[in-house]
Parts: sequence; structure tokens; C-alpha cells
Amino acid sequence: MFRISHLLKTMIIDTPPKASRKMPGPVVIWNLIRRCNLSCKHCYATSLDIDFTGELSTQQIKDTMDDLKVAKVPVLILSGGEPLMRPDIFELTAYAKSLGFYLALSTNGTLINEDNIEQIKAAQYQYVGISIDGLEEYHDAFRRQKGSFKASLHAIKLCKNAGIKVGLRLCLTRDNKDQLADMLELMDEYKVDKFYMSHLNYSGRGKRSADRDAMFSMTKAGMEQLFERAWQHICEGRESDFVTGNNDADGPFLLQWAHKKFGDDPLYKQRLINLKQHLINWGGNASGVNVANIDNTGTIHPDTYWWSHDLGNVKKDKFSEVWANTQDELMLGFRQVPRPVKGRCAQCKHLAICGGNTRTRAFAQTGDAWAEDPGCYLTDLEIGVISANKSAANIEFVEI
Repeated sequence: MFRISHLLKTMIIDTPPKASRKMPGPVVIWNLIRRCNLSCKHCYATSLDIDFTGELSTQQIKDTMDDLKVAKVPVLILSGGEPLMRPDIFELTAYAKSLGFYLALSTNGTLINEDNIEQIKAAQYQYVGISIDGLEEYHDAFRRQKGSFKASLHAIKLCKNAGIKVGLRLCLTRDNKDQLADMLELMDEYKVDKFYMSHLNYSGRGKRSADRDAMFSMTKAGMEQLFERAWQHICEGRESDFVTGNNDADGPFLLQWAHKKFGDDPLYKQRLINLKQHLINWGGNASGVNVANIDNTGTIHPDTYWWSHDLGNVKKDKFSEVWANTQDELMLGFRQVPRPVKGRCAQCKHLAICGGNTRTRAFAQTGDAWAEDPGCYLTDLEIGVISANKSAANIEFVEI
């Protein structure tokens, strides 16, 4: 996750970068259930409103949570499918809280209502993320259920009224890019605490929608909207959090944007240097290192977009042992510094910032996890790689 607001605050307050630090254990995104009341076009879990076989029992999940403490996992993100469709969701939540995990709930929001909002409040999630992918007509079509937009907005209102920290989650595509400004206005109108924008990753139903990914210029325009709104909130003293996911080119692009915005002001000279070091220490993509996934059947994956790659299963393996001792070839590549990326990624001067970006797009399109990332929206000039058949004169660029 790329923390825009956190990083931009270093341009207001002198914050010397801390040394790079490996987390004691990975953040675990746990797909507790594959069943979902929606069938969204971009779903990486390819969920349906049916029961799936082989899912973990309540006790198996609790036993695994015990082992996640052994693995020093600090954060659990409970996801699906739709996690609120598990009858034992609040029992599992209470158990996770008793173990001391930072706990977040990732939901489409349509099942949050007056009947369960007090239970959700009592569950004490540190954060509830609700997915809304555009204005009503687009969202309902994208989520394939009429009325889902209004239901999700109502869920945000209920959470805010209950004092729950709530986030609005959006997956940017070519089809909804013109609605991003409206979604940012909704964030302000509903006083949403956090705005998460996901780039499209080519897996699950998202793989079949690869041709719907926002064009690179559109992606840049969307990112600039987020940067500007996050900066506006910081200047106004509003406590909000803007984050993105699934495209670590966001790091170098933020640095380029900051140089354009602040580069002529001597006050920001050292802060820009610090920002770059903050980004290097962040290190970009964390699949297989600081991020892990457990799916609904208990299979362990490097992250949520690598469901085609199994590392073990908690029904028979201990997560703590799999994660610490794996000799899996892909995992060894994830943990290599720098990663064994190829093509323009290998030549990129910002490799230390983005970490080679997410690898699932390269694998989906080429069959090679280490091929250059086809989803990187930075030009050859912007990453320090100028092809002989390209003219640098036509590309706007700020040296960073």
C-alpha cells in the first residue's frame, strides 16, 4: 500500500527518514470466504453467490490465528468474497482482537445496515474499507447489482455515525476515470477518513478485463488528482489518508510531481531529498515479504493476486514455518534485493523505490514473473531508459 498522505506530510514537517526496516511479520490479507452477494467485473477471487467447498472451519481459522502470532503478523485484513456472509465473522473477529491483531474489514458494504451496525461497532475494527467504484449508474453495472451504490453509501454513513474509521475504496479503470473527481467529492461530503485507489491487476476477472485498464496518461491524471486532494487536506489541517495499491510506479511518480510543485522553492530543497529517501526506505512492492495472503480454503499465497501460486495450506502446514523457511523459487525472487527483474524494469533508475512493481501483470501477459511490468505508466525517459526509436523532446519530464 502506497501512503500518499503520510509521505506528503514530510513536505510540511521536517521528518528525517528512518532506516529501512523489515516488518517482524507480514500483513496478512485473509479471504475468509469466497461467497459474495455481488459479482464484480474486476474480482480477483472470482466470487459468486454460492457456497464453495473446502473452506476453513471456525476452529481451523482460530488455530491459524494462533500461529500467525508465532509468525509475528501485526495486521489482519479480513476479506472475501464478502466476509460479512460468514455466520461466524464476529466470533472470529473477537478472537483475533483477543490476540492483539490490528484488524481491518474489507467489504462491499451492502450488508451493513441498522440491524448489524452495533455489532460492527462492538467488533472494534480499526478500519472498515467499503468499495464504491463510481457514481450510481456505473457502480451498479460494475458490481452487477442494482441498488448496491445506495446500500454502500448508506453503510459509510452508518459507520461514520457509529464512530468507526471508514474508507472508500475504488478500482481505477478507463471506464470510471472521469468519475474520480466526483468520488473525491463524495469522500468530502461524507467525511470519509480514508480514500484507497487500486490500480487494476490482471488476475481473476481482472485478467479478462486487462484491456479495460486505464491508459497511462489517464492513470497519471488520476494520480495527480489524488496528490492534489491529499495536499489540500494537509494544508487545511484535515486528518485524512489517501493511499493507492497495485502499482508501485506511484512512488517515483509522486517524487516527480513533488519536484514539479515544490522544486523552485528553496524551503523545500531538503524536504525533497528527504522525500526521496522516505520512498527508497519504503521500497515498493512487498509481495512475499511484508504482504501475504490466505485464501478461503487455507492455501497460502505471496499476496492476493497470486492465487495461481500455492506455498502450502494451513490445514496441514503452519503458516509461520512456511513463511520463514520457504525455498519456493518465486518467493526467493521476491526476497532478493534487487529483485531479478528484466527489460526496462532492470534498467530503471527507480528500482530501489518501486521494487520492480507488482509482478502479476508481467506473469499474466508473458508467463514470466520477472519480465518488465506492462502496467508501469512511466515513460522510458522518466525512468532513465530512452529507446533509440523514441524522441525525448516530446516527453515532459522533471529530473529526479
